[in-house]
Amino acid sequence: MKLIFRSTFTRNVAYPGLILLITLSVACAFFPERSNMVLTHIQNWIYANLSWSYILIVSFFLIFLFVLAFSKIGNIRLGADNSAPQYSFFSWIAMLFAAGMGIGLMYFGVAEPMSHYVNPALPSIVNKAKEAQLATFFHWGLHAWAVFCVMGLILAYFSFRYKLPLSIRSGLYPILGEKIKGKIGDMVDIFALVSTFFGIATSLGFGVVQLNAGLVHLGVLKESSFLFQSIIIIIVSSMAILSAVSGVGNGVKRLSEINLSMAVLMLLFILFLGPTTFLLSAFSEGVGYYINQFADLTFNTFAFERDGRAWFTAWTVMYWAWWISWAPFVGLFIARISKGRTIREYILAVLLVPSVFIFLWMTVFGSGAIYIDRNVASGALSAIANNTDVLLFSFFEQFQLATPLCVLALMMIAVFFVTSADSGILVMNSIATGNRANSPKWQSAFWGILLALISMSLLYVGGLKSLQTMTLVAALPFGAIMVLLCFCLWKALRADQTYFSSTLPYGSRNWNGEHWQEHLTQILTFSQKKDIKRFFAERVRPAFEKLQAEMAKNNIDAHILEGQNGPISMELQIPHDKIWNFRYGVTTEVQAVSDYIADEDNTPDIDSNKQYVPVTYYTDGRTGNNIQYLSKEEIIIDVLREYERYINLVSDENNAMLFIDKKKYRQH
Repeated sequence: MKLIFRSTFTRNVAYPGLILLITLSVACAFFPERSNMVLTHIQNWIYANLSWSYILIVSFFLIFLFVLAFSKIGNIRLGADNSAPQYSFFSWIAMLFAAGMGIGLMYFGVAEPMSHYVNPALPSIVNKAKEAQLATFFHWGLHAWAVFCVMGLILAYFSFRYKLPLSIRSGLYPILGEKIKGKIGDMVDIFALVSTFFGIATSLGFGVVQLNAGLVHLGVLKESSFLFQSIIIIIVSSMAILSAVSGVGNGVKRLSEINLSMAVLMLLFILFLGPTTFLLSAFSEGVGYYINQFADLTFNTFAFERDGRAWFTAWTVMYWAWWISWAPFVGLFIARISKGRTIREYILAVLLVPSVFIFLWMTVFGSGAIYIDRNVASGALSAIANNTDVLLFSFFEQFQLATPLCVLALMMIAVFFVTSADSGILVMNSIATGNRANSPKWQSAFWGILLALISMSLLYVGGLKSLQTMTLVAALPFGAIMVLLCFCLWKALRADQTYFSSTLPYGSRNWNGEHWQEHLTQILTFSQKKDIKRFFAERVRPAFEKLQAEMAKNNIDAHILEGQNGPISMELQIPHDKIWNFRYGVTTEVQAVSDYIADEDNTPDIDSNKQYVPVTYYTDGRTGNNIQYLSKEEIIIDVLREYERYINLVSDENNAMLFIDKKKYRQH
């Protein structure tokens, strides 16, 4: 009998991961106080003795990314050389922004700057408002996004460039090779699955408390209670499941765009309703101060200011651990939506665009709240600095349009919840299935329901704090794994750069000028479909057949295939068992002919507004060349040139890993 539920879950990752996360959730639910005490003790020991390691790890990520972005490696594309981005720049930024930090901006936009203002890092700080802004910029800016960026880059590169599964294990391929399919790879993916689930669960649980508090503040609900919080979780989870089932291109993309639009609208409201001149001045000065203090912020561990150690571990170390713990989730999601972009474009956009927006957001809300507290509210906001659930709504009460602002904020919080949850569902299902395509929709619903049930259970018994602490403790070993992944990425990129920047042999370029009259005629002729078919019949096929026959004499089996890359295409393929097949193909590219050349008298006559051009393609997906001017003999030389390049590079052990056939490493 055919099973009702078809599953694409992998036995070695999905089922052990489910057992582990359910076991840990039950432990936190039944023994919340005991679990929290033990985990907090471990966390405090790590923070007290190894806090410097968090600083060095995150600093390394940022420096590593800048080195890649501003070197020749930055030209490498995440995918084949001719691949194009799947999403528009706005949609791309909106999705990575919503998945990365959306809900945190609502929760900490006012709360964190106000907390640093009331309780500064050092008692000796004179300008508390300015230092509060700087600390917030530091925690939410380039360093935070560097963690997500490096994880996403590793995943996207090995998936789209190396054709490996979109999973963390793939990043270890340069040092593990075939072993990524074994137990080590399984353990890495299980950790990513559990970490992603707990990160989303704790955020969903704690965030719903703020949403509940906002509804009480507006008078929609009478009180904060578990019943109301459960209803909110159910509604949010249901919307997230519907969005996840719709896919990245529909639900997630549209919700992210809506949310970013609402965030910009709210930002403009507060900017123009509040002290506009002060806020713009504070933003400019804050960015300058951040740049000026950047090196000191990056490496500061408060080793010589013991009074600031408690603040340092409670804020900076905690944030670095939290961003690292979220890296598998956010990195996997960013990687999924970043195919086709160059490494330079990817790094600079992921680091700078969200950071600049966050700087403006934290200035308008955080510095704006401090300004109002000092000049309008007479300390009313700083008095409730520790009550982060209602601080944002109390800030809105200082404006004339308080109620509409609170309603808009609640809408944003709800949609941010949905975008975080639905992207989390997609990522968890991707990890659990080995990134298989066409997974049944019930699996997305399963993750959403499980997420809601565990969040509500832990919220009811008070186990969310234990779960959060567990996630933070696990961040340090995963940070070390990320450093190892950076080494693997560097090794692969160097091999990639060596291959794609290698010069062609001089001898194969030494063509004579025997065919120059024919070349001139071809330059003055715009080929039509009949011409391109004749080109394939009279030049490409005879050249391939000659090569095929000659290779057979040397015991090399070569095949001539048609229609592999378009209706009018042909390729010469040399199959291999362990490495990529050598492929030299010619396909047809249709190009539009400019109206300028059609209207000009002293130009060749044209019969159509388009022309058909023969373009080559190769084993590795490199952008091909227009070979319409090559003779049969010159096509043979061009094939041999590529074959020589292929053989030379595969024979070099440092470059050979580019050509290993990875299909057998995919999940089945």
